[in-house]
Amino acid sequence: MTRVAAIDCGTNSIRLLVADADPATGELVDLDRRMTIVRLGQGVDRTGRLAPEALERTFAACREYAAVIKEHGAERLRFVATSASRDAENRDDFVRGVLDILGVEPEVISGDQEAEFSFTGATRELTASDHLARPYLVVDIGGGSTEFVVGDDHVRAARSVDVGCVRMTERHLVQDGAVSDPPTPAQITAMRADIEAALDLAERTVPLREARTLVGLAGSVTTVSAIAQGLPEYDSAAIHHSRVSHDRVREITDWLLHSTHAERAAVPSMHPGRVDVIAAGALVLLAIMERIGAEEVVVSEHDILDGIAWSVA
Repeated sequence: MTRVAAIDCGTNSIRLLVADADPATGELVDLDRRMTIVRLGQGVDRTGRLAPEALERTFAACREYAAVIKEHGAERLRFVATSASRDAENRDDFVRGVLDILGVEPEVISGDQEAEFSFTGATRELTASDHLARPYLVVDIGGGSTEFVVGDDHVRAARSVDVGCVRMTERHLVQDGAVSDPPTPAQITAMRADIEAALDLAERTVPLREARTLVGLAGSVTTVSAIAQGLPEYDSAAIHHSRVSHDRVREITDWLLHSTHAERAAVPSMHPGRVDVIAAGALVLLAIMERIGAEEVVVSEHDILDGIAWSVA
């Protein structure tokens, strides 16, 4: 066993996994897995820069994570940063801050690398299952981007496009400095058109319609599953490898797009940091399912974070 730590810093959240990894058996045993909403990508789509308050929220989470990593005695750490820090002019400020706190430089990976990690993390367990048809299409709906990966045991094609729950919310659902409550039909139509254009772009590289099993990752997808199951609180064990039908995703997305902030916040499994961006994330998922004709999505709690941990091990 090798004790490793992996950090995934995305547009909306930063997550930590400390685990014991055994490459010989393919076993990854969680010791600590946590997530903090830091909204690092706040305003990046509009300004091209990481906001000072967003950086400080992220650095505060890094200080917390540094203590956890030290407590567990992880031998190796890898810090991967995704969409928001790729796009920002002042990403050097981010790199210096992380290095000072954690002693490692964040690796600002490409969208294709991000997709490879997501695929490994999501499918390493699934490859042992005979009941799921291949190839898989793994979709990781993040805050700033969505990764599409088609593969069997290994990646065949991958593409990252700039469509995520935070980016779509900020681009289409904000009016006079606040998220529309609820969105207008015109806003929803414009957002859907943007998502469809991104799917067109993804299909130039990734044969989306060849997939036999759709695997969905990240907070937008897992929250849709929690809502579909009517969970009294967020429950990773109940969500991991759950299946949500196309009809149920459509019903939930429709409700989210026409609900108020207060109604969404009242959902017991909803993380407070997702209340304003979940509708956009659900619409991305629905558009993908309709594009490829998927009858259901298999939801995975194992994703890029697990892929990063395996790369360290």
